Amino acid sequence: MNRLIIIALGGNALLKAGQKGKIEEQRENIKNTLQAILPLIEKGDHIILTHGNGPQVGNILLKNDAGEKNYDVPQVPLDVAVADTQGEIGYLIQSELYNIFKQNNIDREIISVNTMVEVDKNDKAFQNPTKRVGKTYYDYQQVKKLIEEKKWIFKDEIKENKKGWRRVVPSPQPLDIANHKTIKTLAQSGAVVIAVGGGGIPVSVSDNQLVPEEAVIDKDLASALLSKLVKADKFIILTDVPYVYLDYGTPKQTILNEINEETAKKYLAEGKFGEGNMAPKIRASLNFIKNGGKEIIITNLEGISNETGTKIIK
Repeated sequence: MNRLIIIALGGNALLKAGQKGKIEEQRENIKNTLQAILPLIEKGDHIILTHGNGPQVGNILLKNDAGEKNYDVPQVPLDVAVADTQGEIGYLIQSELYNIFKQNNIDREIISVNTMVEVDKNDKAFQNPTKRVGKTYYDYQQVKKLIEEKKWIFKDEIKENKKGWRRVVPSPQPLDIANHKTIKTLAQSGAVVIAVGGGGIPVSVSDNQLVPEEAVIDKDLASALLSKLVKADKFIILTDVPYVYLDYGTPKQTILNEINEETAKKYLAEGKFGEGNMAPKIRASLNFIKNGGKEIIITNLEGISNETGTKIIK
């Protein structure tokens, strides 16, 4: 029986540290990532790919600022920026995977789905925005003007020893994923499906109408929700390290080969995982298990090839 596997591609699958975000750079990174997961595809497993979009959305926001300042071009809201990057990154993955399939005589369809993800407007995240987006501003008068005109919220930021301010937006919990039944049907038909890019396009529902939201949804949490909704057999989270570690980056750093749900919760509560990197992935894994998920692997590209990584079980 063919397994249904969701693979959440980490940020380094698209852009690596120090790169500027050129399309050529992204294509090369994507090609290397897809080559690593090719063995899963060749086994006949049903595959759904999800991905991040942080740098790409950041670039759109920079273009927003430049276009508005220099050419009086209206800015696009955050939900449209996420939709834009879903199309862009989906196309890049599709085209690179198409070439890999041709080179390996694989006859499978590839499709990218622009995916809306529902959030609750009453989520407490909307009262306490924490997700930093866009550039750092150093002119407080400009920041003050943006607060007055656009109602943006800013937090202090120290960058290159200079004090600045950066916009923050909510990061609410994902509640539902539009068209998840169709996504599952497409995957089970044999197509490789690309969905929930960047955590999904954030929308809420009011009076049975979709309302776009200025928010960013964590891609791993959205991927875990999709895994639940399509009843995935396996959830793989790709990151830039081969294992989950306790006390990462310290002399006490320890590899975790396999942990159960209870132990993962304990370590998470004790702050053993960094909030800026591994903690969200552990929460996404726990959500998957809580909702009936069977197998989770957190690893890097080499781990996919070597069949190594950290397994989290019930």
